[in-house]
Amino acid sequence: MDVYEAVRTRRAVRAFRDEPVPRAVLDRVLTAAARAPSSGNLQPWHVFVVSGDPLAGLKRRATARAVAGDPGDERDYPMYPDELVPPYRDRFTAAAVQRYAALGIDRDDPDRPARIAALNTAAFGAPVVLFCYVDRSMGPGQWADAGMYLQTVMLLLRAEGLHSCPQVMWTMYRETVREVTGAGDSLSLVCGVSVGFEAEGAPQVHTARAPMTETVHFIGPA
Repeated sequence: MDVYEAVRTRRAVRAFRDEPVPRAVLDRVLTAAARAPSSGNLQPWHVFVVSGDPLAGLKRRATARAVAGDPGDERDYPMYPDELVPPYRDRFTAAAVQRYAALGIDRDDPDRPARIAALNTAAFGAPVVLFCYVDRSMGPGQWADAGMYLQTVMLLLRAEGLHSCPQVMWTMYRETVREVTGAGDSLSLVCGVSVGFEAEGAPQVHTARAPMTETVHFIGPA
């Protein structure tokens, strides 16, 4: 699979088979992803790969918190700005409607928050979740590095025939995650990335992207 195809077909999959992901594949992907850009070569990411019984236990505990209405742990960072303004708010709303309609969750369903939370804390059935942390001493530049690293990981997973779903939701239950990963207090959880083979018949949602002319500005000769 060439890089254009990997970018075109990468999407946040929300239905995985329980088929195990071979350790050799994960080793290959994570070894290659180390070549992701890193300012000053700090390589600030710390990744914990959780699967099997430890992941099953984490899913159970996080789901129990979610369905009980637990608001989650004090956040290390906001998931979104307090007030989204256009065009960002419009993009967010349109994507949310499309995403949860594909999962069969109506916007007016009174149980919608609990159902969404339970799907997320089950990692959509994924057999592996990668938890990415950054040291609290790092700044915005290193968080940008972590984002580039994670995108590299997700594209390499596509090259291996796998899919993924980045989930910032896990930061809501970061203390429960920490109990499993053993990450030190000096590390801040960026997100989890669910990994696996897409379930057959899963809705293939491709959220719309803004046209290039809306987000890219050329300055200089064509």
